[in-house]
Amino acid sequence: MCYNQPGIKRKGDLVLEKFVINGGKKLHGTLQISGAKNAAVAIIPAALLVEGVVTIENVPDVSDVRILIDIISEMGAKITRLGRNSFTIDSTEIKSCEPPYKMVSKLRASYYLLGALLGRFKHAVVALPGGCDFGNRPIDQHEKGFRSLGADVKIKKGAVYVKANEIKGAHIYFDNVSVGSTINIMIAATRAKGTTVIENAAKEPHIVDVANFLNAMGANIKGAGTDVIRIRGVDSLKGGHTYSLIPDQIETGTYMIAAAATGGDVTITGIIPKHMESLTAKLIEMNVGIEEGGDYIRVFGKGKMRGATVKTQPYPGFPTDLQPQIATLLCLADGVSTVYEKVWDTRFQYIVELNRMGAKIKADGNTAIIDGPSTLSGAPVRSNDLRAGAALVIAGLVAEGVTQIYNVRFIDRGYEDIEAKLRDLGADIQRVSYDTEE
Repeated sequence: MCYNQPGIKRKGDLVLEKFVINGGKKLHGTLQISGAKNAAVAIIPAALLVEGVVTIENVPDVSDVRILIDIISEMGAKITRLGRNSFTIDSTEIKSCEPPYKMVSKLRASYYLLGALLGRFKHAVVALPGGCDFGNRPIDQHEKGFRSLGADVKIKKGAVYVKANEIKGAHIYFDNVSVGSTINIMIAATRAKGTTVIENAAKEPHIVDVANFLNAMGANIKGAGTDVIRIRGVDSLKGGHTYSLIPDQIETGTYMIAAAATGGDVTITGIIPKHMESLTAKLIEMNVGIEEGGDYIRVFGKGKMRGATVKTQPYPGFPTDLQPQIATLLCLADGVSTVYEKVWDTRFQYIVELNRMGAKIKADGNTAIIDGPSTLSGAPVRSNDLRAGAALVIAGLVAEGVTQIYNVRFIDRGYEDIEAKLRDLGADIQRVSYDTEE
């Protein structure tokens, strides 16, 4: 809808596209990182709480954001584009507490609409979230939080129903660290009566970004980025403000790993280096060159890489969203490496595709053993989720010959112009449309 502009192609479900990569070229140059996708898909629903117009800048032009903008537009929000990466949202005329089922079911982050609509209207009906499929994604902690705030929660007919006569502050202890639950309850509690305390809260950078956005609109949230968040409810949030999103931590990490994999020399700018500390430490351990400045990280090859052990953990631990990418890099390193996936189950589906390209990886439950180094060869492969798709792109960049990556719609969920950015660094990668399933 509001994203149909001349020169910007809308990647719809009916368009079949693949990446064709001629590998073996080192990446060189400077790259500017986009705004954080995971922050954008939470802040856009949070904007439904604001009375008046809010301007959001540094928003990545990715399909998850486009879908979410279409959803709130269907609900009555007025969106005005100011540029490719900025727009205003005026949610004054929101008329529906039940966003379109078909649109919502495509998007994992759609559950943030529950917190926003509950906070504003005390009622919401939102389809169960979709998105990438790499394991069970229970929403029990969301339910627990909403019930603690005084809402009745039911799941029926593929949707979540929440309703409350009044939202009241509560003391909530999450049974496990959950990014989605932390954000959702924080959004809803912004408009609750009294004070809400969230313990065992997640600490990811985009949680802090959502809290900063809400505070800029008049909320009273303290402690975001720690394991205890306190929200003192307010009667309203006021528009007339502009907010710029933080840079994307996962996009930054993906290009850092791509630079290391190709043995190139890439400076990634417009970032927050502290957000990258777990990855930076791991790359240094693997004998990858790192130079760090105030808002940039330079990544360069130093010769043979060493194998390593990686365990995914909530922030500030190693991000699960960089696990497939680092596993691809470990395929190129000397020795045996081990990857422990501690956040999601069955997130090793991409291993079959990497092994098709010549990797030597064995998975057992949530553990993967990687025997390196491997010589990767180009092959036709399929992305089955967003970050797995990014891992296959990295593999294609270093593989001998031509790699064709299908299902690029998953990659488009979280990476803005990934092929153009890589070409600017010297990669030979093209997006190709085709008419029938190959």
